[in-house]
Amino acid sequence: MFALRFSRWLQRRGWHYSWVIVTVTFLTALTSSAALGLPGALLQPLSREFGWDVEQISSALAIRFVLFGLMGPFAAILMERFGLRAVVVTALSLVAGGMALATVMTQFWHLILFWGIMLGIGSGMTALVLSAVVSNRWFDSHRGLVVGVLTASSATGQLIFLPVGAWLIEHFGWRLAVLPVFVACAIVALLVWAFMRNRPNEVGLAPYGAAPGTPVAPLAPPMHVTFATPFQVLASVAGHRVFWILFGTFFICGLSTNGLIQTHFISLCGDAGMGAVPAASVLAMMGAFDLVGTIGSGWLSDRYDNRKLLLIYYGLRGLSLFWLPYSEFTFYGLSLFAMFYGLDWIATVPPTVRLVATTFGKERAGMVFGWVFAGHQLGAAVAAWGAVRVRTLLLTYNPALFAAGAACLVAAALVMLIRRQPAPAIKPA
Repeated sequence: MFALRFSRWLQRRGWHYSWVIVTVTFLTALTSSAALGLPGALLQPLSREFGWDVEQISSALAIRFVLFGLMGPFAAILMERFGLRAVVVTALSLVAGGMALATVMTQFWHLILFWGIMLGIGSGMTALVLSAVVSNRWFDSHRGLVVGVLTASSATGQLIFLPVGAWLIEHFGWRLAVLPVFVACAIVALLVWAFMRNRPNEVGLAPYGAAPGTPVAPLAPPMHVTFATPFQVLASVAGHRVFWILFGTFFICGLSTNGLIQTHFISLCGDAGMGAVPAASVLAMMGAFDLVGTIGSGWLSDRYDNRKLLLIYYGLRGLSLFWLPYSEFTFYGLSLFAMFYGLDWIATVPPTVRLVATTFGKERAGMVFGWVFAGHQLGAAVAAWGAVRVRTLLLTYNPALFAAGAACLVAAALVMLIRRQPAPAIKPA
């Protein structure tokens, strides 16, 4: 009832409640991404305290990327069955619990449980699938911009929390660095419980941007779905070339972002003699550029050919990864890398979501994108483990950087194999 009254209060002042949903979703993604990114700053502190080598820790943390991705299709099911509010609150509780419990861990399996399994499942229950679901349910226009804003929140989370976390690690130890993320998750969970609603009709509205006079849809019972539904959806799209192109390119996207740079950048800079706080500040700089780039990408994806946007994004990312080993890790060199790499860090998401919705239909966009996003996180897991394995064998990250850069150029070519399709190519089952 509170949300309904608040919606009417906003409506009298010319505001649509969908922007409240965007705000709480933005905060959810912000805190989840902060929790997902912080362990990348803890590789060395954990290794020093517990005696685990960096390769061990990276393999445990790779689990969170696998679960983060594989939860995507099932997160869409959970949202259909139990509603956005219950799923998001549960997800934030898992993330907060995993972060807090890790401060008392003593065994390696604790790390796997708290930061591999709990953090992976909790963050995967929302992730980018939540952004896709919110944009398609609550908006008939500006969907690309909304996805851009919500996706950019992951950069904002990094921008706010990672430099603070690195400073706390350096001055007070890694356990205290976990506290801000835990507190933020708890606060956002309360906001979600108070304001999040499943669909516009629950607060007496049509979606934002609906044609004037569009009637408010009656409240309907939850869609009948089971945990077999994601596999049925996967089977129905598995024969479509576009699905595998998007899955493959998003695999490369995750490999070249979360798995490689987000996880290993601070260690990479440490190899070059740079401290954790300056390295985290460079990551924050990337986050600032990505905030601009991803929101801009959402705006562009509403207006221009999404395939060509992805061609540009993957191409620039590949070239920036080729440049990084030659930056000499100077202020100028890293600033140049942060600008070009940061602008398209997650800018690939809005065009990919648009291509999924255009090809497979609005109603199934969330579930199909969940499978595409699973490819993203499988790529992240491969890079999280593979990059540190390369460093162990060859004593340098450079071959991993070059391989990721080359993969991005392959992705840039692959997206142009997709034909423009103004209408869904597959009818819902």
